[in-house]
Amino acid sequence: MQPQSPVLWPLTASINAHDQLSIGGCDVVTLSREFGTPLYVFDEHTCHRTAAQFSSALQHSYPGASAVHYAGKALLNTALAQLVTRWGLGLDCVSLGELAIARQAGVPLEHVHLHGNAKPRRELEQALDWGVGRIMVDSLDELRLLAELTRDRATPQSILLRVNPGVDVHTHAHIQTGQLDSKFGLPIATGMALEAVKIALDSPGLELVGLHAHLGSQIMELEPLALGVERLLAFAAELRERFGWQLRELSPGGGLGVPYRAGDPEPEIATYAQTLASAVVAGCERRQMPLPKLVIEPGRSLIARSIVALYEVLSIKQIPDVRTFVAVDGGMGDNIRPALYEARYTVARADQMTAAPTERVTVVGRYCESGDVLLRDVDLPPLSPGALLAIPMAGAYTLSMASTYNLVPRPPLVLVRDGEAHVLQRRETFTDLTLRDLPAPPPAPDNQR
Repeated sequence: MQPQSPVLWPLTASINAHDQLSIGGCDVVTLSREFGTPLYVFDEHTCHRTAAQFSSALQHSYPGASAVHYAGKALLNTALAQLVTRWGLGLDCVSLGELAIARQAGVPLEHVHLHGNAKPRRELEQALDWGVGRIMVDSLDELRLLAELTRDRATPQSILLRVNPGVDVHTHAHIQTGQLDSKFGLPIATGMALEAVKIALDSPGLELVGLHAHLGSQIMELEPLALGVERLLAFAAELRERFGWQLRELSPGGGLGVPYRAGDPEPEIATYAQTLASAVVAGCERRQMPLPKLVIEPGRSLIARSIVALYEVLSIKQIPDVRTFVAVDGGMGDNIRPALYEARYTVARADQMTAAPTERVTVVGRYCESGDVLLRDVDLPPLSPGALLAIPMAGAYTLSMASTYNLVPRPPLVLVRDGEAHVLQRRETFTDLTLRDLPAPPPAPDNQR
């Protein structure tokens, strides 16, 4: 038997004979006893299948060369970097830390793209030394610095310019990135993108191979993505006329949304790929341009469904005629999205999956913030301390944004497949929390007090 709203749960999720949630052939109640809670459970099959869908859909939709790069900012660790590489995907990184993870995981760095709107000098120097495949340049200052760093290189560094196409998308304001009023990218409308092209073409250590844009995250309507592609191609055609420059690579970013609750829109990967591919093909045909290599960058849409978060109920506080608070052992420390974006999730009682919901409750975390609310006004079966709650669609921008606020250790990530569990990231320890700490200096002498 499948859980309700199966599209929100991993492909292997089921309800076993004990009325308990099972993922990857593993009973999550057993997992919670073995590894403790909070616990993030990663279903490898779901992630692998989703990666394959992206690759297949793009290859079938687009007649030119193409590639899928996983946007590691959604969630990245050594094992996941190895898995996506094993599945034939490239990797997008946004920091030296993510690059270091990729390198440690054995990812060929020529298949890695370095993003980021504010790359420090040390980060660019290290990326050049390690041989990163592409650097997505986000500002004129970064471009000038990169030109300086590569001036004497025997082999030019390949770059794409991240341009701002001035396209609004309907999503949370905090994750809109393609409108003119954005910290990201070089605006086409103001002439800044054109100035960047002139600098890049005049820099012997740089090879401008393409253009990149990213309109935002959790995008449910695909029409703005096609508009973004159209504006990138129009800009490329202008560059061809002015400078004889040919667009070889086009990266319209990622941003495909996912459902978090029953009734949410469910954008199809195949439709997403077809929308982008059709826009590129049609735009290039109108302008008599050869097809560029098309690179897409799924993050949330690749990882979100693969992971379920488990929490133990610690206490229940009923305030008559006001609210019933159910407090769990995690919260904003491992999932900041509800507090930051007012994100809304689904929840189930993992140890009694078919029990009828009879109570409306608000599930809150253990952190010292009134805003530490995981789920507001949701219906659940009767609960008591020790009950196990499961939140699906927990793979993206949860652990990757986790903190040690209140000095609470971060939870582990456990991969499940074929009835076996493998720890990918262990639970943080109290020793981990003090690794950076040094003792206070000795007291000042009496005559200096």
